[in-house]
Amino acid sequence: MEYFYEGSPTTVITEARAAELLEGMLAKLGPLKKVLLLPPDITRHHSWAGELTVILYKMLSARGVEIRVMPAIGTHLPMTPDEIHHMFPGVPVNLFREHDWRHGLARLGEVPSSFIEEITGGKLHYGVPCEVDGLLANGGFDRIISIGQLVPHEVIGIANHNKNIYVGTGGAETINRTHFIGACCNMEKIMGRGDTPVRAVFNYMDREWGKNLPISYVLTVRGKGDDGSMVTRGLFAGDNDECFKRGAKLCTKCNIELLDKPLKKVLVRLEGESYKSTWLGNKAIYRTRMAMADDGDLIILAPGVRQFGEDTEIDRLIRKYGYHGTPATLAAVEKNPELAANLSAAAHLIHGSSEGRFRITYCPGGLTREEVEGVGFIYGELKAMEAKFKPEILKDGYNTLADGEEIFYISNPALGLWGLKSQFE
Repeated sequence: MEYFYEGSPTTVITEARAAELLEGMLAKLGPLKKVLLLPPDITRHHSWAGELTVILYKMLSARGVEIRVMPAIGTHLPMTPDEIHHMFPGVPVNLFREHDWRHGLARLGEVPSSFIEEITGGKLHYGVPCEVDGLLANGGFDRIISIGQLVPHEVIGIANHNKNIYVGTGGAETINRTHFIGACCNMEKIMGRGDTPVRAVFNYMDREWGKNLPISYVLTVRGKGDDGSMVTRGLFAGDNDECFKRGAKLCTKCNIELLDKPLKKVLVRLEGESYKSTWLGNKAIYRTRMAMADDGDLIILAPGVRQFGEDTEIDRLIRKYGYHGTPATLAAVEKNPELAANLSAAAHLIHGSSEGRFRITYCPGGLTREEVEGVGFIYGELKAMEAKFKPEILKDGYNTLADGEEIFYISNPALGLWGLKSQFE
């Protein structure tokens, strides 16, 4: 069932309007006793999911519903109390539960290897287990409401919908193997598309096992308003994939910037609050690589980055194997059981490489030159680069510096995807 759909590239949906739509959705759901809310974490605080979670919490608590909240963190660090207060003001911290992608999981089934062979064109031959946090399967909820943003994504094409379930609350092998599928199937043919190999895997899980979970989706499409601030362009809700299909069409119109020619020099800034690791910060690479010119320069200002992985084991593997491109990573997977056992890390190493096509200069606030160069990036001194480029006075898009040099500036890579018109014809 679809509960509502509203939006266009010029629409601005207010919180008051969102509350009206959500009220109508709850009326259609009927009496509820126990509800689990699944929003994203602080790394996606621009998604508007925090505001929608607060609205739903107030509506449900007023009805006397028992509520739990589990941020769909996937492999990310758990949210701190301060982050919870910031993103979900007024929602009691004691209602929150942490997802652990390695423990406390419920195995629902396995996608057969024959299906994986089919969707990858014979590149991969393993099955993919379907595991979710045990709270979803065994928590006794009569409704699970998954809340998130549709936005271009390097693994699945367009993030959210059932990805929020099978990755956001998924198990290690589910995450590892689906991420590796995305990496092996050419991310540049995946990003910004709604129909992709990884989406096909999650849709298979939905058909076979997700139908037994009482899941409803609330999805946003966000974009920049006339004054440069973030606004909500679309809001979609339903129990099936129709809400995703409608929202994905709007996402491609609002969140993909298509250019006439490749970019020679790109400067990306990562907000310290959202990006503490290259695992997250490499969105600066994923989202721009399609637009980068051969022999170009990508410079990443990353004041909050202080580690490589969100997980200690993933951090160790990134430090050991580095971002050295697809051939080197695939060879490392073949030779090293520890990397083969952590395929999401291997996928990340592929995604975070320029494949030798352009240079990547990382300017972190909390990593040393030795650490940055040790994983294959060029090191940039943050304060010196900030003084040189003065991001506080740059506008998103093309800028001409005082010395006449042209640079393309992106203030937050999580908000979209940059590519060439020829790539999407």
